[in-house]
Amino acid sequence: MDLRQLPALNAIKAFEAAARHESFSRAADELFVTHGAVSHQIRALEAELGIALFSRDGKRVQLTDVGRRYATQVRAALTALVDATQAIRGGDRERRLVVSMLTSFAARWVTPRLGSFIEANPQWDLELLSTNALADFTRDDIDVAIRFGYGKYPGLHAELLLEEVFFPACSPTFNGGKLPKVPTDLAKFPLLRSDDELWRPWFDAAGLNDWPEPKRGVLYEDSSNLLQAAIEGQGTALTRRSLAMPEVAAGRLVRLFDIDGPSPWQYYFLCQPQMLQTARVMAFRNWVFEEVRRFRQLFERACQEGPQKAVKGGKTGKAEKAARPSLQVEP
Repeated sequence: MDLRQLPALNAIKAFEAAARHESFSRAADELFVTHGAVSHQIRALEAELGIALFSRDGKRVQLTDVGRRYATQVRAALTALVDATQAIRGGDRERRLVVSMLTSFAARWVTPRLGSFIEANPQWDLELLSTNALADFTRDDIDVAIRFGYGKYPGLHAELLLEEVFFPACSPTFNGGKLPKVPTDLAKFPLLRSDDELWRPWFDAAGLNDWPEPKRGVLYEDSSNLLQAAIEGQGTALTRRSLAMPEVAAGRLVRLFDIDGPSPWQYYFLCQPQMLQTARVMAFRNWVFEEVRRFRQLFERACQEGPQKAVKGGKTGKAEKAARPSLQVEP
């Protein structure tokens, strides 16, 4: 075996993640690198192999037949490497707490809050896995998962963690600060779109029953990127409460109107039944449910104050600090 013929490990990891998601953006989120870094790694790998692994159509990517076969073999090899590593680490497994969740929720809700958990639980070595793929508790050696779905997870202990709603939001400086005042004003401005956040249910909630789903404008594949586009003043986004409220409290976004759209999906806390009473899982469960309780208080206060007042209070950080005496965070 000539190891000099192996491609760079970072390129292999980027390819495996991109192949699994069929998305460079989601692979970048999972690996905590930029979209450009993933694209560069994969192009370098394709150049080294002398063959295209993905077909590209604008921003969409799709595995070629060769790429699909290679992905299967690469994943098997990486799985074997992970298994070998875990076998060596086996003695420390009881100290490791492995938690899996969506990349957007990990980045914008959990990660900013994690300091309080780490400070209170130094005995656990936390591993946070961010992925949009469904968790396989056995294969991926996961203790806890937080998933956004319908709540049907056969064979797992599932608890409703956080109810989700959608509402429109934009930058306070959007359109020179002249923001939409009533829902019909949205017809005058660009509406940012996402694969995961559809406008139609919110239109219905706002009484705009004859408005169609927007078909023009930028389509963002990832909810976190959609939110960032709104923060940067590129238009009005239909945002998840969990992802947007800290930005509203901080004054980076304005919650437009007092109308929430329904979500068919909610956030669930998942673990294997036999793991529920273990010390590390219970520690994380208690912490995350307490963080959700604080988050609900922040949202309820924002609703009582109204969109504009919530933003004004948030610019100084008072709204968020009052709700979270220790750590700042977001959904």
